[in-house]
Amino acid sequence: MAKVYYIDFHTKSGKNMLQKLKNLIEEAGIEKINFEKRHVAIKIHFGEPGNLAYIRPNYARVIVDKIKSLGGKPFLTDCNTLYVGRRNEGLNHLETAYENGFSPFSTNAHVIIGDGIKGTDDIEIPINLEYVKNAKIGRAIADSDIIISMNHFKGHESTGFGGALKNLGMGCGSRAGKMEMHSSGKPRVNEVMCRFCKKCAEVCAHQAITYLATNKAKINQDLCVGCGRCIGACAFNAIKPIWNESEEILVKKIAEYSLAVVKGKPNFHINFIMDVSPNCDCASYNDVAIVPNIGILASFDPVALDKASVDMVNAAPAVEESLLKQKKYHQDKFKMLHPDTKWEEGLIYGEKIGLGERKYELIKVK
Repeated sequence: MAKVYYIDFHTKSGKNMLQKLKNLIEEAGIEKINFEKRHVAIKIHFGEPGNLAYIRPNYARVIVDKIKSLGGKPFLTDCNTLYVGRRNEGLNHLETAYENGFSPFSTNAHVIIGDGIKGTDDIEIPINLEYVKNAKIGRAIADSDIIISMNHFKGHESTGFGGALKNLGMGCGSRAGKMEMHSSGKPRVNEVMCRFCKKCAEVCAHQAITYLATNKAKINQDLCVGCGRCIGACAFNAIKPIWNESEEILVKKIAEYSLAVVKGKPNFHINFIMDVSPNCDCASYNDVAIVPNIGILASFDPVALDKASVDMVNAAPAVEESLLKQKKYHQDKFKMLHPDTKWEEGLIYGEKIGLGERKYELIKVK
């Protein structure tokens, strides 16, 4: 049975939350990992500007300092998004991280965007599972020796909740990887937004992109292999994936990508059950938290960690002013918010492919 360690948010003089977090990760066994002279990817979500529910940089500093004390070389990282926003290409993504407080001066670590400036810098990691044969992982993350995930546990429109698996799988996928998880098809061109710059054709290795008499790009679906590089190359957001994967297959693909990220590497995971917003931090806003702040959990097992987090949220009272109170109450808060989600299938499948186990022992750290 996996061990999941837990602290609450009660503090007192001489024992603040930063000190409690350090104690938590030590009790959970982070020192068992050999960090000496090894590159450590700390996967975190820097938050979309306007959203204030993301993890505070102060917590990242605790993890960074601990890893450095053990001889490691940590960096903070995330991969670019598929959708239009402030994190859909490398330079804007860096500016967002700095704007939200994740600078080397506050966290004692550099920020490296995992899949590069345009989201095309990735490495294919063979996993040969049911849905994904070769996962497209951001190069900086794939090149790292150790994976640490810091995960803001909250609701999510498609996956029900976002926790360790969502942050690892979807978050570490390059733009092409994200497209593979979200779509069973291939990208399309929005002709209204196309500016005839021809950058998409330059990066296409399969001659799948041609131009119409109207000077608009067109993707030949028979030649396209769905690599997604044209999406990263387009500066005008004219090329988009088709968001058509079922919710069940989506969470299973995320589990497969999570396995690719940690494959053959020491890994350790931390869920922050605080400011539990009903939707993802990718939105440029956050609504009232659905439950009171619960605590911080840590484990070597990301599946057990997410299962424990779900259970704790579902056992907690709903916040009176939240979206939960505007709906008919029942036990599964995430399905109440997002009825079509299949979040359970992601954990069941994660256990099936050897990513972790759903049974856990919850150990409170004082």
